[in-house]
Amino acid sequence: MTVYHPLSDGWTLRPALTGGSLPPAVSGAGAVPATVPGCVHTDLLAAGLIDDPYLDDNENRLGWIGDTAWTYATTFTWAPDGHDRTDLVCEGLDTVATVTLNGVRLGATANQHRSYRFPVRHLLREGANTLEVRFDPAPAYAEAWRAALGERPGAYEAPYPFVRKAACNFGWDWGPALVTAGIWRPVGLESWSGARLAEVRPVVRVTPSGERGERGEHGEVEVHVRVERATEAPLVVTAEVAGTTVELPVPAGRRRAVVRVPVAEPLLWWPRGHGAQHRYDLTVRLGDASGRDAGQWQRKIGFRTVELEREAFRLSVNGVPVFVRGVNWIPDDCFPARVTRDRLAGRFVQATGAGVNLLRVWGGGLYESEDFYDLAGELGLMVWQDFPFACASYPEEEPFRTEVEAEARENVTRLAPHPSLVLWCGNNENLEGHADWGWPERLEGRTWGAGFYHDLLPSIVAELDPGRPYWPGSPYSGSPELPPNDPAAGTIHIWDVWNREDYTRYAAYTPRFVAEFGFQGPAAYATMRRAIGGELTPDAPLVLHHQKADDGNGKLLRGLGDHLPRPATFDAWHYLTQLNQARAVAYGIERFRALAPHCSGTILWQLNDCWPVTSWAAVDGDGRRKPLWYALRRVYGDRLLALLDGEAAVVNDTDRPWRGELRLVRHGLGGEPLAKESVPVDVAPRSVARIPLPPPVAVPGDPRRELLVARLGEARTVAFFAEDTAVDFPPAAYEARAEPVEGGYRVTVTARTVLRELALFPDRLDPAASVDDMLVTLLPGESATFTVATGQELNPGDLTGHPVLRCVNESAP
Repeated sequence: MTVYHPLSDGWTLRPALTGGSLPPAVSGAGAVPATVPGCVHTDLLAAGLIDDPYLDDNENRLGWIGDTAWTYATTFTWAPDGHDRTDLVCEGLDTVATVTLNGVRLGATANQHRSYRFPVRHLLREGANTLEVRFDPAPAYAEAWRAALGERPGAYEAPYPFVRKAACNFGWDWGPALVTAGIWRPVGLESWSGARLAEVRPVVRVTPSGERGERGEHGEVEVHVRVERATEAPLVVTAEVAGTTVELPVPAGRRRAVVRVPVAEPLLWWPRGHGAQHRYDLTVRLGDASGRDAGQWQRKIGFRTVELEREAFRLSVNGVPVFVRGVNWIPDDCFPARVTRDRLAGRFVQATGAGVNLLRVWGGGLYESEDFYDLAGELGLMVWQDFPFACASYPEEEPFRTEVEAEARENVTRLAPHPSLVLWCGNNENLEGHADWGWPERLEGRTWGAGFYHDLLPSIVAELDPGRPYWPGSPYSGSPELPPNDPAAGTIHIWDVWNREDYTRYAAYTPRFVAEFGFQGPAAYATMRRAIGGELTPDAPLVLHHQKADDGNGKLLRGLGDHLPRPATFDAWHYLTQLNQARAVAYGIERFRALAPHCSGTILWQLNDCWPVTSWAAVDGDGRRKPLWYALRRVYGDRLLALLDGEAAVVNDTDRPWRGELRLVRHGLGGEPLAKESVPVDVAPRSVARIPLPPPVAVPGDPRRELLVARLGEARTVAFFAEDTAVDFPPAAYEARAEPVEGGYRVTVTARTVLRELALFPDRLDPAASVDDMLVTLLPGESATFTVATGQELNPGDLTGHPVLRCVNESAP
């Protein structure tokens, strides 16, 4: 039986060298308490030696941290435990580390993305033992390899392709440059005798029933086991799942075994919206010939199949095509040890609440934690996993090829049990970069990563995880001979919108699958107010520091186009640019979903942020939902009714027909009906109907003074015949009241005039407050009720006035 002793207590942190560029307070502080798992930034912050890197422009004064060598040290007590072997297990070292036990160097590491194990029984002393981990600066390491191997072009000047570390740690167009170091995942001692389970890799197979049902016809779990031995004695491997147990003798000296466990009619795992998320406990035990336990491994697995139709880039689960309603996921914190299971659970609830069914783990970040994939499996969220390569050409020479192979083998094996994982992808935008960004001329024949994406990584996936598809990169059209970002096949990224074009440009695309697209908007007011101590104006220096995109605020204003009025105050800028972000994304998703089945999915850039910033996220760096989140909930709904270019698009992504009367009413701005039509609708499950609008409702008499309302069952949508800046809106008039209810307040708004995109921002009164809905357009006489969740007593009048209650045609405050 293995015995694990965590080494999480008693750590200290100190600079490996004093003086130089270190601030005097740090240089003179000596060793400070350290948290493991953690990192240098969070330890210095806890010790009061640095200001919060997320606030104001403190980031600018903290670059020395990443350029400094640091030593983590602890002293622990050890006594002989009766085992023959003891290993030091480091699950994550970030990144260029030297590990020393009792003054003896165990080894050096240079890969954040893998774990390390060192045999240490011969070095342990009864009583006190000293463990040290020195971290040398990752930037200096990367620069040295860049000098040795030659420049590799990329989107940024930072040398991140030359060290196996999260690329965004060096700064991105939504993230700060906070180059971390530290023991970022658990470390401990594992003792064992005879043999131990070194690796367990289940390959789950199932024959679906041939129809959409809960059970498969037949299942099998093929459990690949690797053992490490201290003796050559015979062993026994036992695998148990779904009430079936199979034992397999492992002959003397043998280090690998495959146990096959049949499961009759297993309950299937389905993505959310398509069925239940059935999972089973798989338990694998290792014993010696006398039956003594030598170790146990347990995970939850799921029975399901995944296929990828390459040209259409259509994912099918259990033989059923799934339209992907996805979001891109970036590391949820620059300091990933702070991302707990509870924090992930909250973020995933926000994702599912917005109708999301897939998370794409973007290639500039990390292989995420076990909790990430386990929670995704529990909630029915599919996961697309990029290998960690992004927006650059990468060297294939040593030591990088060996490191990439080691990390890929470890993580493909580690993640294989999770039914949520449906796709491996070789990289983010590197194939496009080589084809379209002028890299070949600058490379002058040097390697750039092609061997990883087209050879090494697919061969590892085929060997270790044969039940999952692999895709070389995104965007990618399915063949090295085709333009990578061709909408006609495979995946595309759409970035002319936001960078150059108005969001109506989305209508010109007929893509098969959109893996990245998006539009920026500022963080919630409370998030900005917490992070920015100075004045809040769009061009204030501290506001601009929390805008990392090139000319980001300029693009925000230009993006308003003719859609919305020009803001004259910060409050107007904040509301209108957030609203424009929501509208831009909704405009694209409505059109892409209406193209199904030709278009088989969209993945919005992005769900989350890693710090307080103006960005493309739907949920900001403090976890607050932006207006985009509410728009996403509508356009990613199981059923969507949209008015598009003279048609009503009726999208039915459920297993039941959508039948009813499509009621269309053309109104004047005063609410008076000008024309009415009714069209019977019968939309089959998992399909789209596009219904031409009858001329009496489709053609306005005066585009500036009319609008169209469509209803189908509980679905309602409103479209204007002109951009808001051209509509002859009356000044907003309404009655609003707020009344206390359990857990907060109920706010009821009754329109006396048309109210365009009514929104409520209670975080301006209580940073912890939230609202259940927003972006509601009302006609005269209509009412909307909002529920505000807060634990504070608020002034009801403040909930119904400016700048908390907003609409496009509001009267000046």
